[in-house]
Amino acid sequence: MSENLIQSKLAEIEQVLNKRWPENKIEPTLDRISALVDALGSPQLSYPTIHLAGTNGKTTTARMIDQLLANLGYRVGRYTSPHLESFTERISIKGEPISDAQMIATYKDIELYLDLIDSRQPHPISYFEALTAMAFVAFAEFPVDIAVIEAGLGGEWDATNVLTSQVSVMTPIGFDHMEYLGDTLEKIAQTKSGIFKPESNVVLAAQTPAVAKVLMEKVAKVSAIPFREGIEFAVKKRALAVGGQLISLQGLHGDIDDIYLPLYGDHQANNAAVALAAVEAFTSVALDQDLVRDAFSKVASPGRCEIVYKDPTVIIDAAHNPHGAAAISKTINNEFDFELVVGVVAVLGDKDVAGILENLSGCLDYVVLTQNSSARALAADQLAQIASKYFQPEQIEVIGDLAGAITYAVEKVSLANQVSDGVGAVLVTGSVVTAGSARAILRDLMKAKP
Repeated sequence: MSENLIQSKLAEIEQVLNKRWPENKIEPTLDRISALVDALGSPQLSYPTIHLAGTNGKTTTARMIDQLLANLGYRVGRYTSPHLESFTERISIKGEPISDAQMIATYKDIELYLDLIDSRQPHPISYFEALTAMAFVAFAEFPVDIAVIEAGLGGEWDATNVLTSQVSVMTPIGFDHMEYLGDTLEKIAQTKSGIFKPESNVVLAAQTPAVAKVLMEKVAKVSAIPFREGIEFAVKKRALAVGGQLISLQGLHGDIDDIYLPLYGDHQANNAAVALAAVEAFTSVALDQDLVRDAFSKVASPGRCEIVYKDPTVIIDAAHNPHGAAAISKTINNEFDFELVVGVVAVLGDKDVAGILENLSGCLDYVVLTQNSSARALAADQLAQIASKYFQPEQIEVIGDLAGAITYAVEKVSLANQVSDGVGAVLVTGSVVTAGSARAILRDLMKAKP
């Protein structure tokens, strides 16, 4: 098949999938996905799995677990969501997105089964359910030695929860998707704890006391073995380093010092501690310290405090809820020495927009309010009305086009850097969609630069 034909077929598949029930809506049932994987021969049960849920840090933690397992010699499949630029990113095999040809072949494998289940269920298979089944099939076909699977929304009713995982991981829980998961952290925790499997290992990131209580009650109910951050494992210390940080971790089987992590933020150190504990829980042995150091030195997390441009510095972060916005704000303030930070912010209308902007106001000197390409995007002028509570009028610029907003911010900071000795930066944030689009826009800007 020629490259043009492959791209055309891939675009066609994406278009067909996008017509299905959107992934930001869930229905509290596993009936459709259960029927689908049963018809496919339960591919998700043909390899061991590590299953992750939580509000923030899932994708980065999954990437860290993937790299640790790869360094141990495992052939790893990783399923994460949402994607930044291409939907093939969601299904990773041996550290790389599934090839376009494999993606097409996998869709062909399940296409008729999708039609079959659609005809038998009150509602057709959703976008996320279809992609989840494709990941399960792709990993079985490759085959992988182990799969690292990130839940989409929630846990109990998430399409990924047809797994029988050896290890469940719960990253920090905050407020997000309250219309489906509940309006208190305890309710959200209850739903997410639905991924804990009987007599399995459960790795818990540090949580608020109320959330920890809910999670530990579920651990006890299913007779699982808990490993808790701050008790069985922890971040011992961390220090800033060029391009990231130097950390020391208390693992389940001893301490590992002098780990270079090429990511910014204390939350990334916590993610590393959780990832190490998850792999130690899976293998039940102490890992070689040099192997661990090498694995963490290779970790990348696109769209998470990612420096994509150097003159001036442009950082992309996919923060899409208050918890994420607080993390990037803290990282910008504590780990960089910028005298000027201009934010480019585009959010989705169904998010806690006020909470996001309030947290970002702590690190931004100016904000350019815009909107991304999502059908759920909040209009820039509506965003400006909310932003007026947290920024002064002279700090706000409204530019509806995302590319125009980024160009304006880059030019503003470039000019400021030329007329002063200070170092300024641009932060593009507010949504995963915003982060993905910004990466493509900035690539074009770099190409056009003389």
